[in-house]
Amino acid sequence: MTETDLHTHAEEIHEQFSDQVDITVEEVEERLNTLVNEYKVPTSEARRSVVNTYLDEAGMERDDLSGGGGNEQKAVADIDHAEEWIDITAKVVELWDASSDAVAQVGLLGDETGTVKFTKWSKSDLTDLEAGSVYDLRNVVTDEYQGRFSVKLNRTTTIEKRDEEIEVGDDSTEVEGALVDIQSGSGLIKRCPEEDCTRVLQNGRCSEHGEVEGSFDLRIKGVIDDGTDVHEIIFNREATEDLTGITLDTAQEMAMDALDTSVVADEMREKVLGRYYRIVGPTLGRYVLANEFEQLESPADSEAVLIKARSI
Repeated sequence: MTETDLHTHAEEIHEQFSDQVDITVEEVEERLNTLVNEYKVPTSEARRSVVNTYLDEAGMERDDLSGGGGNEQKAVADIDHAEEWIDITAKVVELWDASSDAVAQVGLLGDETGTVKFTKWSKSDLTDLEAGSVYDLRNVVTDEYQGRFSVKLNRTTTIEKRDEEIEVGDDSTEVEGALVDIQSGSGLIKRCPEEDCTRVLQNGRCSEHGEVEGSFDLRIKGVIDDGTDVHEIIFNREATEDLTGITLDTAQEMAMDALDTSVVADEMREKVLGRYYRIVGPTLGRYVLANEFEQLESPADSEAVLIKARSI
């Protein structure tokens, strides 16, 4: 992260809080620099931490923020920073069942350049989006987790339906090869239950919210070797259940019986390591998200049944 990049982030944060908190751009930049360069915190996490600090100082909620005026109109593929306030025009590709009462809608938006996850909070009291419809969405805020960017609709967001069609671009990557490793952090995990946070807990602690009572989840962080290169793959809960045949309930029972969560990942390794797969999905940082996959009998086999797993 260059000094110029840090200064740009500092200017954007200062613009958001200058009316509520007595701060200078230099003070914001110093906080960011300490986190990024001294403590080696990822830039997106450093920015989120600094924003949260000023939210607390101002007695504000995140939804009380605005983009500071003059938001940039962005294509989906150009979303590459967290905590940016932008305008987008996109089609609602898919809607999913919300996992929390705090979430009014969650799904996938898309334009000609690709797709991005969106979340609309219940407390924002916004009009519901309809699958298949195109909208101008003004004053949405970007977020990032493990290299995957998303947008969040808040109480300051304006929604305008457009009478047009968008041909949504395909931003998927296809990988084919042997599953040669399941990495640490796979199997039965716990995530932070706080609103707008899905971080995996380490020893019962969230990196942002401290000690919390986590919610169980399943995932596999795997490595596919195509004979030339290796590719890191993430299977979410649904994909992991389809891949291994181990459900979340079964995994919890296994861990309870053994008094050890590591037995779940061990069982998964027994079931899937050394087998060949074709994986299709978007690239999230260094990972490919397994939206679709099929098991192959050999590298040349292409007649397996495609198993579709919904994106995170």
